Amino acid sequence: MGVLQDHVAVVVGATSGIGAAIAQSFAAEGGSVVIAGRRQHQGEELAVQLGSRALFVRADVTCEADVEGLIGTTVDRYGRVDCLVNSAGAGGSPDGITKVDLDRLAQTLSVHVGGTVASMKHVAPVMLSRGSGSIINVASVGGRVAGWTFLDYSAAKAAVIQLTRSVAIELADHGVRVNSISPGPILTGIFAKGAGLDHADADQSAAALEPVFNERLEQWQPIRRAGLPADVAAVALWLASDAAEFVTGQDIAVDGGITAGRPASVSTADRAAMARVLIPAAS
Repeated sequence: MGVLQDHVAVVVGATSGIGAAIAQSFAAEGGSVVIAGRRQHQGEELAVQLGSRALFVRADVTCEADVEGLIGTTVDRYGRVDCLVNSAGAGGSPDGITKVDLDRLAQTLSVHVGGTVASMKHVAPVMLSRGSGSIINVASVGGRVAGWTFLDYSAAKAAVIQLTRSVAIELADHGVRVNSISPGPILTGIFAKGAGLDHADADQSAAALEPVFNERLEQWQPIRRAGLPADVAAVALWLASDAAEFVTGQDIAVDGGITAGRPASVSTADRAAMARVLIPAAS
């Protein structure tokens, strides 16, 4: 029996990347999964792959009526919602503060912050009526540390982390847990989408970035491999399960150690380089 047997989960943004991996892991552990996103073909295809316990519902998180309909459809079909995962997102804009497009900023905030708020707003009454539930918001290390993601994306994800804490405190008395996950650089199509590739092509390009990831992260990531959607899904599965029933209001970094500090070997190499300069000068 899987750890999510008899659980019902809604995964928003599940048509690709991290969201799809989370939906797959939930279904593999016995959960009924409602896949939500804008891309109908990919969503329906994933639902077929996951079997009879999966359902696709098309929803745009920037439209509150879509989100309300998503939760309503889930309750009509399954009678409950045990877990909500907010994984919908977009890569943001590369423009810095002197060139930032305020309309694009508003769009990024609408997806990441507004969409997360809307989903929690409409699922909370369902969970409160049962006195239990787990909400998982996908944030980013960019919301913790500057320089890793674009300005608008970083601001949006920082807001998601604080929003998570605020809602966790509000709902804890009623048995509902709210946590966030902050992935580091994860091999998904979001990077290619940000570069302008078609979304379907971008999803297929993720593996090609692995050598670039490994090279660029050499100086920054203590665990020396590219992060995968499955790494994030494993943490989401734990947060969704009863094993995490005493955990709320937390932001869990899944980043290979990036936010903990740079690799020890890099620091050792830097000290050795300084010694080679200083020791001859002192002699």
